[in-house]
Amino acid sequence: MLRLVTIPISHYCEKARWALERAGLAYREERHVQVVHRFAATRAGGGRTVPVLVTDERAIGESSEILAWVDERLEPEARLFPAERGARADVQALCRRFDDQLGPCGRRLMYVHMLAARELMLRFNNQGVPAWEDRTIRWGWPLIVRVASHALAITPGVEVEDERVVWREFDHVAALLADGRPYLTGEHFGAADLTFAAMTASVTVPEDYGVPLPQPDAMAPATAALVRRFRGHPAGRFARRVIEQQRRATVSGLAAAA
Repeated sequence: MLRLVTIPISHYCEKARWALERAGLAYREERHVQVVHRFAATRAGGGRTVPVLVTDERAIGESSEILAWVDERLEPEARLFPAERGARADVQALCRRFDDQLGPCGRRLMYVHMLAARELMLRFNNQGVPAWEDRTIRWGWPLIVRVASHALAITPGVEVEDERVVWREFDHVAALLADGRPYLTGEHFGAADLTFAAMTASVTVPEDYGVPLPQPDAMAPATAALVRRFRGHPAGRFARRVIEQQRRATVSGLAAAA
């Protein structure tokens, strides 16, 4: 069976989970907390980040590569990437933009907010991880915060620029959708839609996700207000529609199969 090494709440890991589940590929998820995930990723054959998908042939250590690997195993009519070279390049460029800009900035923005809410963060962050990891991150929380802050380059005021970048990416998506198209690259759900919806998860905290996420009612008022603003933006509404229609369908299918 395929093995997927993750941080449970990670939106990059959710992107890989979504792709695998949509394709109907059985896998075993191996969940880890931050910092420990580096050792788990390396041990699995990846780099220092997750997700890492371990297959019979090799380990794949980037969510974009996992998405492409999964797509190659689907029937042509179910694929997320177009066959035509030019169209495929356009989709790949859009996916890279979301992975490189929206993903990191949205993640760091919410870490700045959520690291201040220790108990809420840990309750959702540690879902399904080994018991010793749960105990370790709780016991060593101040150290974990320092290490995570260093790894994410969290510095005073960085959240201001991160929020600006997230709004810029939301505005870019809203402009693409302004002509009335149902999806980012046309009439059909594709890789760019999945990638964008997954990358927004850190700032829109969708209800349909690989693990439960804290909802605004449980958050500090300023954090909740920010999430609701992102949800209310046209691009946020689009992401939530895609997740509700496409991700929920995948989850429902898995439940029915079980």
